[in-house]
Amino acid sequence: MKKGQIYDGVVTHVSFPNKCLVAVEGEEKRVTVKNALEGEKVRFRLSKVRKGKCEGNLLEVLEPSPQELCGNQIPCVHFGACGGCTYQHLSYEDQLALKERQIRELLEPVINAEGQEFDWVFEGIMGSPRQFAYRNKMEFSFGDTCKDGDLALGMHKRGSFYDIVTVSDCQIVDEDFRKILTATLAYFAEKNIPYFHKNTHVGYLRHLLVRKATKTGEILVDLVTTTQLGEPDVAYREKSGGPDLAATAFYHAQARVQGDIIHEGRLLDGFVQTLTSLELDGKLTGILHTHNDSVADVVKDEGTDVLFGQSYFYEELLGLRFRISPFSFFQTNSLGAEMLYDVARQYVGDLHESSDGAVVYDLYSGTGTIAQILAPVAKKVIGVEIVEEAVEAAKENAALNELSNCEFLAGDVLKVLDDITERPDFIVLDPPRDGIHPKALEKIIAYGVDRMVYISCKPTSLARDLEVLQARGYRVERVRCVDMFPGTVHVESVVLMQYCGK
Repeated sequence: MKKGQIYDGVVTHVSFPNKCLVAVEGEEKRVTVKNALEGEKVRFRLSKVRKGKCEGNLLEVLEPSPQELCGNQIPCVHFGACGGCTYQHLSYEDQLALKERQIRELLEPVINAEGQEFDWVFEGIMGSPRQFAYRNKMEFSFGDTCKDGDLALGMHKRGSFYDIVTVSDCQIVDEDFRKILTATLAYFAEKNIPYFHKNTHVGYLRHLLVRKATKTGEILVDLVTTTQLGEPDVAYREKSGGPDLAATAFYHAQARVQGDIIHEGRLLDGFVQTLTSLELDGKLTGILHTHNDSVADVVKDEGTDVLFGQSYFYEELLGLRFRISPFSFFQTNSLGAEMLYDVARQYVGDLHESSDGAVVYDLYSGTGTIAQILAPVAKKVIGVEIVEEAVEAAKENAALNELSNCEFLAGDVLKVLDDITERPDFIVLDPPRDGIHPKALEKIIAYGVDRMVYISCKPTSLARDLEVLQARGYRVERVRCVDMFPGTVHVESVVLMQYCGK
C-alpha cells in the first residue's frame, strides 16, 4: 500500500473513540480511518504509513452499514456536514451497544489481569434521559461555509478548521437555542458585520455562547467579539499583536452600514433588542458581551460587559441549586448529570466512618457539584480545582445551598495535596480527559483510603490509571457507564475501588 493512493475497503471494527479499522481486499494490513460504521464499504486516501500502522482519510461511503439509518430517518439535517455529532445515523439502542462494547474492550483486560471478573463488576450503560435537546450549553462559531461565502454561525464543518455549518436545525439543543442562533445570524448578516478571520486576524464576530438551564429554563447569552470596532488603532495592536494596517483597513473599509461607520454601542443595542423580542419557552436572564483578541480559536474572556439583565443564571441538580456564569464548568447534560452523580452517590454509600463522620477529598472538583452532593453525609468535603473561577463559583454555590462543611482550594492537585493537613477517609476523582498526572496519582494512592470513586470522561485514560491503582493494591468493585452525550463518541464511566493491599 502506498501513501497518497486511493483504496476501497470494508470497516471491520470501531474502537473508542471512533477509530475504524478497514480491511482492503488482498492487503494484510488494516487501515485506520474516522467517521465510519462497522459494515460500511468506504473509499479512502492513505495518508500515513509508519511503523507498520496505516492511516487514511475517508473520502466517501460506497455502501451503507446494515445498522445505518436511511437518509430520511436521520433526525438532524446537518448530520454529515456538521462535525458536532458522529452517530446520528445509528439508532439510540445501537449507539449504547457500541459504547458499552468499547468500554468493555478497554477495561475488561485491565480488570481481568488482576484476577477480577469483569462481568461480576460491570453494571452496563445507562442511556441519557433525553436523546435530543439534551445540551444546556453551546459554543457557536462565526465564519463562512466556504471561502468568501455568506456569514455563517454554527459548528465547524466535519474535517475542516475554517468552514462553518449554520446549524439552525441542530437537534441536540432545544428550540430556544435555534431561535437565538437564527436571530443573531440574521441581525449581523443584515448589518454586514465581518467575522474574525483566523489567517489575517482581522474581523469582529467570533463566537456566540448560549446556556440554558433544564430545570429552571433560565437562559444566558454571550456574544464574543474582538475589540476591532471600538479600537481600530493602537489599542488593538497592543492587545493582539495583530497587523495594524489590516486592522485599520478593516475599520475604515469594512465597518460601514449604509455609508455610516458602525458605532459599536448602537450595534450591540440592536442585538439586545433583537434577542429580547424573541418568543422563547425559557426566560432570558442575561445578554453579555465578551472581548477576545487572542489569535487562538477558543472562547477566551478578556473582559465581559452585561448588556441586559445579569451575568449568571441558576440550575438545579438533585435538590441543590447552582449559580452558573458564562464560563463556569457545569455538565452540559443536566438530566444526565443527575444520573451520573446519583450513581456516584450510590457508590460512595455510607460515609460515617466514625462517630464524627468522614473527611472526603473531591479532587478535580470543578464548580463543586459532587462535593455539595456528598456534604450532607460527610463531616467535611475538601474540593481541589485548578480553575480559580470554578473554585469561586463552588464557594458561592455551597453558600447558596447553606452547606458549611465544604472547603474549596484553588490549585493543581499535585501541589495542593501537600498543603492539606486533614487526611481523607474517602476520595472522589473526576479528572479532565487526560486523566491523572502520574505523580499526583502516587500521592493519592499514598493516603491508603479504603475506598475511592473515579469518574471518567475518557475511558482510555481511565484504563491507564486503573492499571496503576490495581498494581498498588486497589480492586475494582463496581463499574457503570452513563451516556451523557447521545449522537457523539463520548461516554462517562464511574468506578468504585476497594483497597485490598498487596
